[in-house]
Amino acid sequence: MTASLVVLASGHGSNLQAVLDACGDGRIAAKVHAVVSDRADAYALERAETAGATALRMAKRADETRAGYDARLAEAVATFAPDWVVLAGWLRLLSMSFLREFPGRVINLHPALPGEFVGLHAIEQAWRSGHDRTGVTVHLVPDEGVDDGPVLGTVIVPIHARESLDALTARVHAAEHQLLVETLIHLCQPRNPRDPLDRTTQPQSSTDREHRHD
Repeated sequence: MTASLVVLASGHGSNLQAVLDACGDGRIAAKVHAVVSDRADAYALERAETAGATALRMAKRADETRAGYDARLAEAVATFAPDWVVLAGWLRLLSMSFLREFPGRVINLHPALPGEFVGLHAIEQAWRSGHDRTGVTVHLVPDEGVDDGPVLGTVIVPIHARESLDALTARVHAAEHQLLVETLIHLCQPRNPRDPLDRTTQPQSSTDREHRHD
């Protein structure tokens, strides 16, 4: 059985493209039915249209509360009956008005290891930190915690001496693509209907594995 995915993306959509490609070639047993963006000019929407997925432009209205927007967003996403809602470069913090509609079904990709460099500009934070490594995390989003939740997978990305921010960014993005696809391969693999997926206790994948970019 093919899983249904809805991807939320605010920007260029390179992680979305990795998912679209992996669904298209059969590595992920799923189909991206819709891509939603809060930015009308997000290139992710063009990627969705090219792949034949529904592209939804859903900006927050000037008179709309955060909870009101999230409830409207949830209603739109629910029409596609997603097995998984994937936050791939989604730059808005979702409230419980959205999350309670998809318990255990929302996953987020964050370009840092668990508990490190939360929020925006995580790659730059790591680059300026003096650390010798950073990483990528895929985790469930059970509540309004920022880049926090049960971990589904991590990958370590070393920070090389005298490396430019652009070079580190490129290697982190490559690691993001790989880890997100690997995680979705696991989450969407066919299962016996008598053995339902426990969405709250997924085993980690790619944990503490160094990603090398050739």
